[in-house]
Amino acid sequence: MDSAYPSSSAPSPALQELAAEAAARQKKASGHSGRRTLPLRVGTRGSPLALVQTRAFLTTLTRFCPVLRDMGAFQEHQINTTGDQVQNRRLAEIGGKGLFAKEIHEALADGRIDFAVHSLKDLETTLPPGLVLACTLKREDARDALILSPGLAQSDPDDPYSALPEGALVGCASVRRQAQMLHVRPDLQFGLLRGNVQTRLDKLAAHQCQATLLALAGLKRLGMAERASIVLDPTVMVPAAGQGIVGVTVREDDVELRELLSAIEDYEARAVATAERSLLAELDGSCRTPIGGYAQLLPAEEGKDPKLHLTGLVAREDGSFLLKRSITGMPEDAARLGKELGESLRKDSPSDIFEEN
Repeated sequence: MDSAYPSSSAPSPALQELAAEAAARQKKASGHSGRRTLPLRVGTRGSPLALVQTRAFLTTLTRFCPVLRDMGAFQEHQINTTGDQVQNRRLAEIGGKGLFAKEIHEALADGRIDFAVHSLKDLETTLPPGLVLACTLKREDARDALILSPGLAQSDPDDPYSALPEGALVGCASVRRQAQMLHVRPDLQFGLLRGNVQTRLDKLAAHQCQATLLALAGLKRLGMAERASIVLDPTVMVPAAGQGIVGVTVREDDVELRELLSAIEDYEARAVATAERSLLAELDGSCRTPIGGYAQLLPAEEGKDPKLHLTGLVAREDGSFLLKRSITGMPEDAARLGKELGESLRKDSPSDIFEEN
């Protein structure tokens, strides 16, 4: 994964200071300021994808100042989350997608780690008090991928679901994906399929289902993009808010670390993430509400600034209702655009969709 660099390649003052402290530590120099204890501790889930993302983030950070890598300025801390521990129930039944971050954020809040790396789509819409999203990295491909069991193949390029026979069983844990597929193919059957990427692929190979869906970003980061049978265009399957973006959280009062991370912030990722998470916050559905959000910066016309285009989706889990709308505006208005689109979708959706079950 490559992360976009800001226009200036010069390290931030915080990054320069950290590098100086790392060098001083190695030389065992006296008179060290001691304001920052090294190494800095980075919290992450222990799944293969989470580790790939965390190590790619650290590589990006150390590119600005190789001495950080050479001095061992960072220490990885793998944290087992509730979302990883419980695999036989939907996240909605055990507390929602924030369970992939709960234990990590507890460690961050009480100082056991200094910052944490996440798949942005796994973060709760409102972060715990005292924690902030300090950095977003360049988005990988946000699309969803349909993976077919051996023997199935796409027969109609214009109909991505044509490869699935009548009544096919799809292994899936996402109500967002399920609702969008059922809206088009109400004959399909869905069974719970959770676990990391390889676990799901193994279950598919063992014929526990005839197809499953995964984020293409995860497959690409794991070097497994060829496992995607059909890549679903966002107009066919609206992605989850934040899908394909890596986000880094820190304590709000850690000004130095926030400045350090600002050096690798990706402007486009921040803009689209802000729009999508604002949409999510406005809809504020239950964990069982199928919600999609996908923003992108449109190519700028000559002499004009780029525009931000946001698509939002609300549906019923059984696909019997689906509402999709879009809005376009300036990137600096990302939060407002998300809120406005969310208000529009909520206004014209049945109220029971947003009720807790």
